[in-house]
Amino acid sequence: MQLMDAIQDNYKIVSVVGMAKNAGKTVTLNQLIDEAMERDIRIGITSTGRDGENQDLVTNTEKPMIYVDEGTLIATTEGTFKYTEAKLEILEVTNINTSMGKIVIVKAKTSGYVQIAGPNTNREIKIVCDKLLTYGANLVIVDGALDRISSASPSVTEATILATGAVLSRDMNKVIEKTMHQVQLFSLPQVKNDKIKNIASVVIEEKGYCVIDENDEMVPIEIKTALNSGEIIGSAIKDNTKYVVIGGSLVTNTLKKIVESTRKYKNVIFIVKDATKIFISSKDWMFLKKVGIQVEVVDKMKPLAVTVNPYAPQGYYYQPEEFLTAMKKFLGPIPVFDVVLGGE
Repeated sequence: MQLMDAIQDNYKIVSVVGMAKNAGKTVTLNQLIDEAMERDIRIGITSTGRDGENQDLVTNTEKPMIYVDEGTLIATTEGTFKYTEAKLEILEVTNINTSMGKIVIVKAKTSGYVQIAGPNTNREIKIVCDKLLTYGANLVIVDGALDRISSASPSVTEATILATGAVLSRDMNKVIEKTMHQVQLFSLPQVKNDKIKNIASVVIEEKGYCVIDENDEMVPIEIKTALNSGEIIGSAIKDNTKYVVIGGSLVTNTLKKIVESTRKYKNVIFIVKDATKIFISSKDWMFLKKVGIQVEVVDKMKPLAVTVNPYAPQGYYYQPEEFLTAMKKFLGPIPVFDVVLGGE
């Protein structure tokens, strides 16, 4: 089985998100490009950050470059052109500005190495993805940069491939734990009640907060942010409260303060837009689940697969087959790939 088997004919826009720098995201992206070329799938590529340099600008470590085939569509910035080996034909200069110039839609006229740098916001990323599809891409791949896991949001992409690796820890078990946690967040259940989902969507769109009771009546919580507002949210939970809608990010401190301020939290479900809005460590998440915290999402994410990189730039590594087997054991039924070893 190849990575593309999980994508082809099922999705138009997917993201590749790395759990850390050097987790293998670019290698995964290159594998997808290779498989697309083999299958004659015309792809479009963009990024939430910058990728394709031969050296990491932050860590000064060597990194893989991005090689594209003739005909590949790319959304990148004007500032990356001078670093690109492939000859590019400009199809459109957009009005989307970045620190590296405007976003430009181009087509590779020859095969070669390219650098890509994309827009800054999810809304802009979605716009350029749609443009790439309009210009003829059969599949758009969004390269998700470090700390920009929001590119995996269902509002941008339909499904996500998560790249993880030894760089996260010298302890393989900790890497597995962190990866399992991220996959669990990506797999959080969606709000089933359509009326509640619609109410929550409106509140979240306005970056608001509210409680919803058993009669589906909504009462706003007058706060600007959930940060440091756990006690206020806790005091808003009544005996008949069924849901608490969080219009911004959900963090550990907020939930712990709610737990400390009321026992009624056990009867409610906390609703966030999607899993990219949750910033809680695996250890804290396990604690909060144990005490009865329930979280659902308006937009459910689709974790397609996980790729593993057994090598860390710090010089240590895991035995590749052992790492792959362990990941498969704990992440099933999510497909796990070591794209260097090949196959699932």
